Amino acid sequence: MNLEFRDRFDEILNRVERRRKEVSLHHIVQIVAVTKYVDSDAIEKLYSIGQRAVGENKIQDFEKKSKELSNLPIQWHFIGNLQKNKINKMLELKPSLFQSLDSLELAEAISLRLGDRKLKALLQINTGDSKKSGVDFEKAKDTYSEISERFPNIELQGVMSIGEKGDISSFSKTRKVFDSISEAKICSMGMSGDFEEAISEGSNMIRIGSVLFK
Repeated sequence: MNLEFRDRFDEILNRVERRRKEVSLHHIVQIVAVTKYVDSDAIEKLYSIGQRAVGENKIQDFEKKSKELSNLPIQWHFIGNLQKNKINKMLELKPSLFQSLDSLELAEAISLRLGDRKLKALLQINTGDSKKSGVDFEKAKDTYSEISERFPNIELQGVMSIGEKGDISSFSKTRKVFDSISEAKICSMGMSGDFEEAISEGSNMIRIGSVLFK
């Protein structure tokens, strides 16, 4: 099974490498393995071939898998929609990065529960799909600034968006916001079906799942 993972992983790395070089030889892209459909055993196999960042969509899965793999220094990312009644549990689990901070209201609720603790997060941007969560594209920069000023215990690292199927303009819009925020470091765009296009548009963090476990 490790060999199967290695072959898939190498193929993905080659695809990432080709695209990032087209952007710049200095452009670095981090891979976050989205593991919502696999168990801890599969994550452990990925870890054994070098994958360190893992993303979970549901708090209960995050809790279960992180406890089962507590012996491994995995960089856990929470990438799903966060309900306010799950905030305390997420903070207990101490993710390396919370990728889906999708509103000013959620930021305020998290900040109150954080107290003097810190949380690294990305602001999720909605580039126009009413079915998706996130801050409106037009308000994203101002919201980013307001969160940074009002809630210093939330350490914004950059932005995240979910691509619209067949429309890479969502990536260029997100990149535009990213470029407008001088302190932003992470532009998280691209999943299994569109990560190459996202890298071409400037993504430096991709979230891939099904292509790893097909």
